[in-house]
Formats: sequence, structure tokens, C-alpha cells
Amino acid sequence: MGWTKRDIIEQAFDEIGLAGYVFDLQPQQLDSALRRLDNMMATWNGKGIRIGYALPSSPGSSDLDQESGVTDMAIEAMALNLAIRLGPGYGRAIAPETKAAATMAYKQLLMTSAQIVEQQLGDGTIPSGAGNKGWRYYNDPFLVPPQDPLQAGLDGVLELE
Repeated sequence: MGWTKRDIIEQAFDEIGLAGYVFDLQPQQLDSALRRLDNMMATWNGKGIRIGYALPSSPGSSDLDQESGVTDMAIEAMALNLAIRLGPGYGRAIAPETKAAATMAYKQLLMTSAQIVEQQLGDGTIPSGAGNKGWRYYNDPFLVPPQDPLQAGLDGVLELE
């Protein structure tokens, strides 16, 4: 069983010193933290950081006990960055160690979730060179223009096999 959204939120509250085993978190506080978590993950998704988080279809349809859908490597970055967002609202100063750990976890998440963009050379004006002789019917002295991939929305390229 994976991490639920409640688990991530409780981890964030624990980081700012409001752990659930010491302080009773009210349902309003949990709902507010859930909205902040959903907003943060929607922002990350808009930046192209897609880690499988189960975004709600509308603001009120998110559930605390729903599985987050993210891998274990993303949990620390999510919890620490959520703690940084929650802390000022509860009058808590964020420790420099927490900020540094959140930055490092976020950068690590970016490195592991980044995809290399394929670079295509040739727009019909680059010579193919002396070693690229035409074969049969293809005798064009220039490189063939690249084919634009079909886009499957904001998620990426549609690959046909």
C-alpha cells in the first residue's frame, strides 16, 4: 500500500512541530493542508514535473485517505515543501535545515523526473555531406527535414509502433 495524502500531510505537520501524536489536528486544518498539497502538486504538474500524483477533478473532490500515486522517492520533496508552505500559517518559523533539505529533495526530484528533449537537426538547408550519397530514388543533397511528432496533450509525444 502506498502513501496516502493524509500521510504526506501528517509528515509535513510533523516537520513544523505540529505532530498528530502531540497536537490534535482539526479536520479544518487537514482540509486546508490538503488543498495546499493539491495546489502545490498542480503547480508542479504545470511546470512539467509529473510524478503520478492523483490530482482531483475539482477543489472539493479530493480525499485525505486517497492514495497519492507517487513513488517513494518523491515523498520527502512533497512533505518538506508542503511544510514550508504550511509553517507561516501556523506561526512556525521554518528551520534552515528544513529549507535546505526541501531544496535538495526538490532538485533530486527534478533530476530524476526530467526527460531529455530530442533534438532534431535539419530544416532542409543543411548539406548532408560527402559521405551521404543518395540511394535509389533519394538523391537529395540536403538533410531531410524532421518530422514533427504528434502531441498527446501536455503529457508528451504520442508514439506509434
